[in-house]
Amino acid sequence: MKIFPNEELSSADLIVDAIYEGASDGQLAGEPISAVLPGCGNMGGFRYAGTEPDKHFVALFSTGENKDWPDRVDLITGQFIYFGDNQTPGNELHNTPKGGNEILRRSFNHLHSPTPDRPTIPPFFIFTKCPTETSSRSVQFKGLAVPGFPGLSATEDLVAVWKTTAGQRFQNYRSVFTVLDIPVIDRAWISVLTDPNRRLAEGPAIWKEWIQKGVYHPLTSEPTTVIRSVEEQTPDTDQKSQILSVVHEHFKDQPISFEAFAARIFQMQDQRVCIDQITRGSVDGGRDAIGRYRLGLENDPVYADFALEAKCYAPPLNGQQPNTVGVREVSRLISRIRHRQFGVLVTTSVVARQAYQEVREDEHPIIFISGKDIAETLITNGYNTSQMVQNFLDNEFSHNPQN
Repeated sequence: MKIFPNEELSSADLIVDAIYEGASDGQLAGEPISAVLPGCGNMGGFRYAGTEPDKHFVALFSTGENKDWPDRVDLITGQFIYFGDNQTPGNELHNTPKGGNEILRRSFNHLHSPTPDRPTIPPFFIFTKCPTETSSRSVQFKGLAVPGFPGLSATEDLVAVWKTTAGQRFQNYRSVFTVLDIPVIDRAWISVLTDPNRRLAEGPAIWKEWIQKGVYHPLTSEPTTVIRSVEEQTPDTDQKSQILSVVHEHFKDQPISFEAFAARIFQMQDQRVCIDQITRGSVDGGRDAIGRYRLGLENDPVYADFALEAKCYAPPLNGQQPNTVGVREVSRLISRIRHRQFGVLVTTSVVARQAYQEVREDEHPIIFISGKDIAETLITNGYNTSQMVQNFLDNEFSHNPQN
């Protein structure tokens, strides 16, 4: 992985996934984004150049540490989800100190106006926190992005969402961008970003095509590893570990209730999931739930049937060895899948490597949802503290065996 030391930033190109180091003394003056993109600020998530309402360019910075606002780069599709800067109660949606939400509103309005005004939309440079041994302020460049995403409508790519903190409700933006297939941003273009005419004339070809025609070329990638390790299925933050622990404790003695919860988790991940039945005991045929996945047009859908199995096993928390889902459990699900069906296995634990590898190599249509996925799904859907998860489970998944 390419790493640019702090003293080289002012002359460096921007290379996707390269790391740009902060100064070793940790001082704000050595912050790397403002060094590699002269003219933008050195604090906050929104950093921009230009005093006019439509900025010359914008750097979007994400620490990836805010549990309430989980910014995310999808490396497979090139989609980037970024939350605005009204993140505490007390302000109107657009009345923020940095004006980040106003930048989002103007940019998406230009995109979706009857006559799109894309030339006035600033280029967005995406950075994420990436500490190095040299500096805790180091960042990683994730790409050049533009508002919107292929297939998303004007009602889906910029949405004001409600949050509640300390009993107070407030709104913030959830915005969707496309990271363009531009592996390198050369220093020559960076040096003319503040000149609107030269910015348009000398910009990367793929970015100019979007400006001129609205054509998206996302930076997509195929994963080289299709078998997730135990570590990749294990919660990687204290927040996720605590949430998963609450889920396991709630259901460990009530497997029937966990089946309904597992089905809900699958629904939370995708609104096209329809759960038809939570099966019971001897009549389930080895399937804990059955349902359909909607494909195609809303007024003329096609459905793919699926069978779901749920395993509330001890997760790998606090250094303990997990009770893994192995070949036997996975083979059982495969044997229950009928022609043209797919399977879903949901577990609070992890899927053992051998079982995972056999499924992927034999191309069985099985979706694995492990402990980390459960925690991240709950967080994404607003259940981002242990107490909120516990309240959700108590209200909707009681320990009454009849439920």
